[in-house]
Amino acid sequence: MDLDLRKLRYFAAVADQLHFGRAADELHIAQPVLSRQIRALEQDLGASLFTRDRHGVALTDAGRQLLADAGPLLASAHAVRRRVSVAARGSRRLMVGFRAGIPVIPAARAFEARHPDVVVDVQRIEWDEQAPMLLDGRIDVGYVRLPIDEAGLHVTPLYTEPRVAVLPAGHRLAGKEEVTEADLAGEPLVWHADPSTQPTRRPHPNAGYLVRGVDETLEHVAAGRGISFLARSASVFYSHPEVVYVPIPDLAPDQVCLAAAASRTSPVVDDFFTAAQATAEITAECGNHEMWQLGSDAVSKRG
Repeated sequence: MDLDLRKLRYFAAVADQLHFGRAADELHIAQPVLSRQIRALEQDLGASLFTRDRHGVALTDAGRQLLADAGPLLASAHAVRRRVSVAARGSRRLMVGFRAGIPVIPAARAFEARHPDVVVDVQRIEWDEQAPMLLDGRIDVGYVRLPIDEAGLHVTPLYTEPRVAVLPAGHRLAGKEEVTEADLAGEPLVWHADPSTQPTRRPHPNAGYLVRGVDETLEHVAAGRGISFLARSASVFYSHPEVVYVPIPDLAPDQVCLAAAASRTSPVVDDFFTAAQATAEITAECGNHEMWQLGSDAVSKRG
């Protein structure tokens, strides 16, 4: 039995809203039609996906499992449509996503030597965009930083990068050559929403500011709202007059990987993985801003 993607989209909408009426409005269909489609999906799978009573709608165990699996399936289908549309226009283009501080140019140059007919585009991504943009096809491959939800992805480690403490310029430890986790224990931490991704083992109260990228992190630290931790490359590519970077050797290093959707099988993607692995050492050591800027300009002109 093949899964009907339309029914799967209907299921995902109900699972998101936990309300048939709101889900029907979102899908622009009548509620009775939506209910029939969900019942048909349950019959196809031989399992109840929702419980419905006077208290509302809730997912069953089977429904929760299907929801976990449905995301990558629907994203993969969307990515297929996107790639077919690009191919129909005759485009030969590889979209490479990258996290802040990770140079793409060494791998792009090695790749282009083998594929001069393929234009390499680059797009910066943030921590919460890594998996979604790979799964739905907005980027073909991505330089990502762990942790990342690896469901539906092929992830290859490239290199590790030491971390630095990000401190306000007037911080009591701003002039130190290096600091330890113990030195900073208990200080408010400027971090994004998921505390499980914090690299430190020491307790830090959340500073209460939701940040998505390096720029926002630096602004909050500069304002004295807390400290943060970033990969060492941030000290090369990002400067701020009110922020100081201090090495913190006992902090776990940042892991940089290359990732693509597991369903994205292509000789072009495979060759970019090969180029990225071959140039990983150069990428890790690329600490010259001028080199990065020159390479970025070259790629943007080709695009």
